Amino acid sequence: MNTPLTRTTPLEVRERAACMCRHGDVCSSFAAGHALHLIQARLASATPAEWSDALVTTVDAAAGRITVHTIDGAAHSLWNAGGAALEVVPGTPVALHARYGVLAIGRTQYNVAALAD
Repeated sequence: MNTPLTRTTPLEVRERAACMCRHGDVCSSFAAGHALHLIQARLASATPAEWSDALVTTVDAAAGRITVHTIDGAAHSLWNAGGAALEVVPGTPVALHARYGVLAIGRTQYNVAALAD
């Protein structure tokens, strides 16, 4: 007699999956605001005209939130799980590639998620 195999459906697995950054480890997800994917970084560098210079206006390091204002005056509220908010203070110059969700702080680039205000 064979015992039937119990299989977990892909939907059930996906619902239980959590990024390791929630547990204090390195990001294991490339979703918006998590780890920067190589292709994402390459696409941002391949479109240099879309980078915008900006200044950090507010920082909430505990929540991973950063608000920047670009030179044209547009405000962008951003979230990052990788510690970008720990690297800046209000007044820090940064560069934002809004199309691909990349924030450059000096030479370091972070994957950011745009937040609705």
